[in-house]
This record gives sequence, C-alpha cells and structure tokens, in this order.
Amino acid sequence: MTIAEANWRLPENITAIIQNRGLKYAFVAEKSGLSKQQFSDMLRGRKIIKPSDVLSIANALGVSAGDLFREEM
Repeated sequence: MTIAEANWRLPENITAIIQNRGLKYAFVAEKSGLSKQQFSDMLRGRKIIKPSDVLSIANALGVSAGDLFREEM
C-alpha cells in the first residue's frame, strides 16, 4: 500500500476545510501538535496520517474525525 492509498481523501478534505475557513496552515499544524514540516508532508502525501494525527487535526479544525473522511466536502 502506498502512502497516497493509506491517506486516501484526508489531505484533500483537510486542505478544503483550512481554505474554506481562511485558516493558516502553520496555525493548524501548531494547534495539532505537529511541526509545519510534518503537517506539510502529510498534506503532500510524503507522510502517512496516523489515526492519532487525524484526531488532533480534526480537533484543531473544530470538526469530527469522520468529517475528514467524507467524500463530499
């Protein structure tokens, strides 16, 4: 399984939420407990987004973890 297959829809949905809410990527990374580089690598498919990361990112964005997996945003 490739990183892209493991992450599936997460990077797209996270990016869409950030852009729709006018947030800064660095703010979301920090609030999630991730470095800017780690967060960037996750969104670019260079690092797997682990379940614990999904929960942290969802909390930082103020959404449920399930929202990050939705097919239509």
